[in-house]
Amino acid sequence: MQPTMSQALKKNFLGNSPGWYEKSIILFLLINPLALWAFGPFVTGWMLIAEFIFTLAMALKCYPLQPGGLLAIEAILLGMASPDAVYNEAVANFQVILLLMFMVAGIYFMRDMLLFVFTKILLNVKSKTTLSFLFCFAGAFLSAFLDALTVTAVLITISVGFYSVYHKVASGKQIVDEDHNHSDDNSLLANHHDNLEQFRSFLRSLIMHGAVGTALGGVTTLVGEPQNLLIAEKAGWDFIEFFLKMAPVTMPTLACGLVTCILLEKTKILGYGATLPDEVRAILQQSSEHDASRRTQYDNASLIVQAIVAVILVLALAFHWAPVGLIGLMVIVLLTAFNGVTEEHRIGHAFEEAMPFTALLVVFFAIVAVIHEQHLFSPVIGWVLQMDESAQPGMFFLANGILSMISDNVFVATVYINEVTAVLNAGDISREHFDKLVIAINTGTNLPSVATPNGQAAFLFLLTSALAPLIRLSYMRMVIMALPYTIVLTVVGYYGVTHMI
Repeated sequence: MQPTMSQALKKNFLGNSPGWYEKSIILFLLINPLALWAFGPFVTGWMLIAEFIFTLAMALKCYPLQPGGLLAIEAILLGMASPDAVYNEAVANFQVILLLMFMVAGIYFMRDMLLFVFTKILLNVKSKTTLSFLFCFAGAFLSAFLDALTVTAVLITISVGFYSVYHKVASGKQIVDEDHNHSDDNSLLANHHDNLEQFRSFLRSLIMHGAVGTALGGVTTLVGEPQNLLIAEKAGWDFIEFFLKMAPVTMPTLACGLVTCILLEKTKILGYGATLPDEVRAILQQSSEHDASRRTQYDNASLIVQAIVAVILVLALAFHWAPVGLIGLMVIVLLTAFNGVTEEHRIGHAFEEAMPFTALLVVFFAIVAVIHEQHLFSPVIGWVLQMDESAQPGMFFLANGILSMISDNVFVATVYINEVTAVLNAGDISREHFDKLVIAINTGTNLPSVATPNGQAAFLFLLTSALAPLIRLSYMRMVIMALPYTIVLTVVGYYGVTHMI
């Protein structure tokens, strides 16, 4: 029986999102005009912010672009912000848009080299503690120069690859067999159940160390996270200056984060400490040797080109040869030209990961335009700035941190850096104090936000990936496993902001 038009429209609205979520968004869209009429734009503006944060916090139910975009469109139609204001926000943050469009795509063509390196680390290091440290450190180092989402994607690809290889053999098949459903445990041989559970625990802990590493490294440089570039642009800092300004807070935090990684593996608490079973290691080693035997000279040449371009990328960022987005475009051109990727459809795949988030970022700017035009944050900023100057950086760190735990750190950083810049331009604070507040905003949005998958895009990416159900990595398990890191990063970051800058 064919559904009626009304039933079809109801089914299509926000797709497979839960019914209560769809009703919530409809309720928001209905009450906003009434609130504007009854209470005015200031109260309605705060309602809009709360509703938008709700869409970010519920990102697992529905990607925030659609519900957040509907709220942004309604706000413009209600006159709470103009299209020109949204456009001006996007233009002012054009470097960030370029970063997401080109740098993420550029690193996509470097994946083979990154996969090769991480595979060698996993198979050649026998100590789980050392391996966890290397994954955490490698995640931090790579995220300081690349993009946390891409680094996380590499870790996910490696983990899924190893899991599928072992699961195939544990199901009675050969390594060379192509056809296998690694999400189905029904065909698993009885003597492999315990090894598979231990292997899952091993991968869970390893991937969490690597994911936290992307946060530890991402906070240190202006390309580590999308909001860092926005913050650096407002502050007028280049790559080296940004690193040096943040170092009094980020370097002790990095050191303490790495120590936490070691302690978690030694104490084996909260799901950490599982080792790689010998039977699994043997199977994975066979698979690696099989892949190596099939690698051609063309493949080896491609790896060499990727390594050379990686060095060029680091130098270009360190010496600020060009805006970051243009450096990413250079990486795309070099890697595709020298590795023979010349077909349009092959190049197009590289942009698939970044474009949804780029579109969401422009929706952020629409909400930010509402905040600016309605002066929504002025009372909050004014209240904090009335405190003693020595207390303000710590308050900004905590406020940004708490909000980033439940929302998205890019949105939080965008709002706060714009408001503080406006205060500086008005002459209400000194440049020296402004720099301290910028450091507090950057570290506040990057460090405590590891508490939940909502705060870090890389964490959310991991939770919604194909790997999470395979290794039984749920939302609450991520929160529990991230808890020690959350405490350490927040305490050390707060101390650094209040005592080291």
